[in-house]
Amino acid sequence: PQAPSTRNDIRDCSADPPYLPPMATNTTARLATLRGTMGTHGTHAYIVPSTDAHMSEYISERDARLGWLTGFTGSAGTAVVTQDKAALWTDSRYWTQAERELDCNWELQRTTSIESIGTWILKAVPVGGNVSLDPFLFSIDTWNSYSRALHGSGRTLLPLETNLVDQAWGDQRPSPSSSKIYSLPAEFTGSRWQEKVATIRQRMEQHVRRPTAVLLSGLEETAWLFNLRGDDIPYNPVFYSYTLLTNTTISLFVEGSRLSAAAQEALSSGCPGPLCVELQEYGQVSAHLRHYTQGNVTVWLGTEYTTYGLYSIIPQEKLLEENYSPVMTAKAVKNTQEQEMLRAAHVRDAVAVIQYLLWLEKTVPQGQVDEFLGAQHIDALRRAQEHSHGPSFQSISASG
Repeated sequence: PQAPSTRNDIRDCSADPPYLPPMATNTTARLATLRGTMGTHGTHAYIVPSTDAHMSEYISERDARLGWLTGFTGSAGTAVVTQDKAALWTDSRYWTQAERELDCNWELQRTTSIESIGTWILKAVPVGGNVSLDPFLFSIDTWNSYSRALHGSGRTLLPLETNLVDQAWGDQRPSPSSSKIYSLPAEFTGSRWQEKVATIRQRMEQHVRRPTAVLLSGLEETAWLFNLRGDDIPYNPVFYSYTLLTNTTISLFVEGSRLSAAAQEALSSGCPGPLCVELQEYGQVSAHLRHYTQGNVTVWLGTEYTTYGLYSIIPQEKLLEENYSPVMTAKAVKNTQEQEMLRAAHVRDAVAVIQYLLWLEKTVPQGQVDEFLGAQHIDALRRAQEHSHGPSFQSISASG
């Protein structure tokens, strides 16, 4: 019988010289630059997540720090780099992909548990060492898990507001989005943004803690509240922003020059007054929050979408924490107009799917269609439908 053929689409780091498939990325220079930066900051291990500053399900190219550093392009993973080691943790969906994309600088850890990452760090970092991360890229729960994993070990978990991967990436890092942020027509929303703000303020008054402000970090929260949309992240109609809504003021942290004329007009229609949206620079949210929480205030936030970086700015006694903000829970309940729009969208999509199934029945027997062409064709059929802004995720196409 024939000897089994050696797989040539995954790396072989035991060979001499090591074998790397064509899709593997050479990360030697990137790691050297990062390690130099770590040395400057007195960091013995640096943790790099696959998330952005808003705990988004999908991220933009600009936020793909894990992908740039490791070459691994899966949607979920964590990397840890020390001065002489580098490891990537990811789940079973991505093990084969990681073996194709990583070079031999990286150990692949076939788990995602923070306990496993903590154990690795304790072996790799000497007692007295600093373990650093960007607190604006980690959820509150994840930060707490790392804190527990290192507690009492003699290693210090040290938040660094300077992102070391961004420093290493330098001017090669993709630019922020410059596309327009636009207003969603009233026919799609069924509720003016002023009515939504009034509803949230009412919930603040009715809450037993009587919070003075709501902090919104989830991108879809701000987009929903103000009936605004953008395309900063592929497959998602959102834009980079934060909102601090108080009883009497509204601060929207966003790149103001990107708002369309109609959006600017909609937001400023209530100025001056409690329904006037004050535009602030996106990067000023931390400074603004720090200043606001010096007063006699209580800030209500949803822990699922708030990073530890923002959370840690607010004194504990001034915090009202729930899993989801009142905006996220209000957004979950669709009004009559939204329900009608949802149904209409599903009908239009069903038309595209039926057209696609007919096309498959005719063309597959001719032997001219592969999975990639099939995915392209259904995307085109959907695009042809009224109001289409593209798919909500990349088409997953398989057969046989």
